[in-house]
Amino acid sequence: MDKALDNLLTRGVLEILPSKKSLEDLMMKKKITLYQGFDPTHSSLHVGHFVGVRKLAEFQRLGHKVIFLIGDFTGMIGDPTDKSSVRQKLTKDQVKTNLKEYTSQVERIIDFEGNNPAEIKFNSKWLGKLTFKEVIELASNLTVQQMLEREFFQERIKREKPIYLHEFLYPLMQGYDSVVMEVDLEVGGSDQLFNMLTGRTLMKTLKNKQKFVMTTKLLGDALGKKMGKTEGNAFFLSDPASEIFGKMMSFPDELMKSSVELLTDFPLDFGEKENPMDTKKKIAFDVVRQIKGEKEASEAQKHFETTFQKKSPDFSKEVTKKSTILDIVAGQVGSKTEAKRLLSQNAVDIDKKTITDPLTKIEGGEKIKIGKKTFVKVKN
Repeated sequence: MDKALDNLLTRGVLEILPSKKSLEDLMMKKKITLYQGFDPTHSSLHVGHFVGVRKLAEFQRLGHKVIFLIGDFTGMIGDPTDKSSVRQKLTKDQVKTNLKEYTSQVERIIDFEGNNPAEIKFNSKWLGKLTFKEVIELASNLTVQQMLEREFFQERIKREKPIYLHEFLYPLMQGYDSVVMEVDLEVGGSDQLFNMLTGRTLMKTLKNKQKFVMTTKLLGDALGKKMGKTEGNAFFLSDPASEIFGKMMSFPDELMKSSVELLTDFPLDFGEKENPMDTKKKIAFDVVRQIKGEKEASEAQKHFETTFQKKSPDFSKEVTKKSTILDIVAGQVGSKTEAKRLLSQNAVDIDKKTITDPLTKIEGGEKIKIGKKTFVKVKN
């Protein structure tokens, strides 16, 4: 148990406040309550969230109480973290649509049933009921100087970009989540440190209780930028298994060590003496297995090996016949605008012949290649 606890508090962890030792002591005495919040700003969780979800599951396996908090209220405000400009605020309907699949995407990792089920909560339940008077009282616990200490706000001031008042309220709202749920610990990416410390301040002031903060490392790309939906280099947990596998295989070699630590339970030195391609495949398989299951992971690996390693495209996926190539491609990439772009860039082949005319007729039985990774056969 001591080894498992040490692994829980060190692997993939950047910092624990006030200290690892004090949190370890508390966990040796009692089962703690902890949470991580997920704002539904997209219809799917992404690989960055996957890191936190795995950490929550570790706590759960050791018997601690996990809360999977959906920030349906804070999601409408928009966390300004690391943003050089204001976030687009979401409507209630947008948030409601986005959060529909969140728990189903992680149910293979976190147990929402059984003897120690994770609890799902929505912060609109309490934040949506705060009166203006109560918000003012909460805000009196923080200063403008504290907010302006945030580096990205300083950057906006230097660049003469606006800072909106609602952006100051975001960490206040996130901090209040901790108070309402009376948690012992909040887990989050290192980019969430300021918001989590705000909760620590409010907990001490309003409840006279210590709240611990654990920041997890961020999975970064070759340029040192974090993997995330805003950065455009993330994959989503809702993506098809073959797509997740393929994107994992496209990670640069220097990301393998970080991927092993944050995305798997493999030994930290895993793959150091192996061929990088073999290591990547094992990591990719394990990640897909966790998210989609063993069967889909096996099929995704087979698809990758057949399509990309053996250079033999897999046209086993059949699509319904449409009148033009534009309609076929749009059905695969999500929009006619994107389909037209791919056609204009010579990225679409029909039976090994490059097609650029969006009005090209479809007869049935054609084998169509879209970009480098999508292969479909039109039904007759």
